[in-house]
Amino acid sequence: MKALLARGYGLADALRCEEIARPSPADDEVLIRVHAASVNPLDWRLKKGSPFFFRLMLGLRAPKDPRCGHDVAGTVEAVGSKVTRFRPGDAVFGACHGAFAEYACAGESRLAAKPENANFEQAAALPVAGLTALQGLRDKGRLRAGQKVLVNGAAGGVGTFAVQIARASDAEVTGVCSFGNADMVRSIGADHVLDYAREDFTRGDRRYDLILDAIGNHSLPALRRALAPGGICALAGARGVWSGVGRALAAPAYSLYGDRKVVAYMGRITSEDLAALAGLVSSGGIVPVIERTYPLAQAAEALRHSEQGHSRGKVIVVP
Repeated sequence: MKALLARGYGLADALRCEEIARPSPADDEVLIRVHAASVNPLDWRLKKGSPFFFRLMLGLRAPKDPRCGHDVAGTVEAVGSKVTRFRPGDAVFGACHGAFAEYACAGESRLAAKPENANFEQAAALPVAGLTALQGLRDKGRLRAGQKVLVNGAAGGVGTFAVQIARASDAEVTGVCSFGNADMVRSIGADHVLDYAREDFTRGDRRYDLILDAIGNHSLPALRRALAPGGICALAGARGVWSGVGRALAAPAYSLYGDRKVVAYMGRITSEDLAALAGLVSSGGIVPVIERTYPLAQAAEALRHSEQGHSRGKVIVVP
């Protein structure tokens, strides 16, 4: 089978599409014939090997595991002896190691049934970005109907899901994005759209019950200042690894006093929350936004495009 492999660090010469043996599922795994996969920032950050401490975990000169990609959607080809929820022929989506390939293995607990009203490309867009948005709003932000919710980075992968999930919960949604993406953000449910180049929401008079920050371009004091009394800011993104670590370490200090909270978190892959996302898709509450699709042979280019940081929704790779 064909698969994108990282034979070194970097997004240029180190990534190549190669012919390798088809994997076999472990007892608790499912072998998936991949129909689509999607790109997340984690994918290109790991394969760049920067910052250097990543290499202490992944391999000094080259990744010990050269496989690429996590979000996956496809049909079940075979199942391990302990798998009970799926059988060959089932359409599934979820997370795995090595999604940029013709076949990949995933743990049963990291998969859910594909929504019938979504194609494979749409299903592949859901896992990491969709769960990050869902868990940030629902679990960290305590999303409720009638709240004033702001999504910073509303046109990106996490942001497009966050806008739709908040709107499906009957919140009043403000999306922050570039002027060029304003119409798209309105079309997916934002009641108000702010152009970040013209208006700094942290300096205005409006206050929000819940902020989901998918960008990391404002200081924690500024984000906290934009919260209404009792408000919560969920930190889903950062400008870089070190920035993310620093913000996560500092966030608890901004929740020690007063009733405005700042919470850093990372999305978790669970079959229950994947099923919750599938339910939102089935009900029409969310429709994945896909910017462009690349063939597997050009998967390295898809990673480079994502690295530029201006993706509109999700970038998809198809075998």
